[in-house]
Amino acid sequence: MSFTVVIPARYASTRLPGKELADLGGKPMVVRVAERARESGARHVFVATDHLEIAAAVERCGFQVVMTRGDHATGTDRIAEAAERLGLAPDTLVVNVQGDEPLVEPGLIRAVAMLLDETPEAAIATACSPIRDAAELFNSNVVKVILDNEGFARYFSRAPIPWARDAFAASTKKLPEGLPCYRHIGVYAYRAEFLRTFPKLADSPLERFEALEQLRALWHGYGIAVAVRHDAPQPGVDTAEDLERVRALFDRKNHER
Repeated sequence: MSFTVVIPARYASTRLPGKELADLGGKPMVVRVAERARESGARHVFVATDHLEIAAAVERCGFQVVMTRGDHATGTDRIAEAAERLGLAPDTLVVNVQGDEPLVEPGLIRAVAMLLDETPEAAIATACSPIRDAAELFNSNVVKVILDNEGFARYFSRAPIPWARDAFAASTKKLPEGLPCYRHIGVYAYRAEFLRTFPKLADSPLERFEALEQLRALWHGYGIAVAVRHDAPQPGVDTAEDLERVRALFDRKNHER
């Protein structure tokens, strides 16, 4: 199996502008993501960005850049432009790894690509992990996914789903035993052919209100296969506090060498 990783990286993050350039142990965060992607066995790793400073930083560290427009609404739209610019064959497997995930597991990247390769009826593959804490289920910053019997996504939401009617009527402090609740892990695989279609799809009210781009695909009837990973992934960098936490990890690793 061969696959290509494309890392969307925009400078104008809402909560932490310029975070892709933040120093982590002597290298920009987006470069740390690219290094993890390379360890996954990807045939190629590209960073898709509209920002010249990000492009320069990536190229200085030996990775390839695809310059894209600055008006993309989502990372998938940016990756779609990158795939077009690269002239990828329709059956090329493309994995979207977010530019603010410097701790992403290489094995997770490969597993998502493999799931799509093995599931021809799916347009997208992604991943999730079990939620074991009630606070996580009720956190609107944690995206939840509902799976069907075949391992396909039926819905993604920031709301606490599924809702345990009787148990939660008594208390929302703990999860009832056996509740099938999963946290979505934001790594996606697509075929380049689907990426040509995605930007042409009308957005859905679900996507707009939930602010979740994968709902556009579900709205239009495209299947999303989901790999269940039993180990929760390391969190990405959304806030200044997240950045300090991750920076401390890299500083500790460098100190231990």
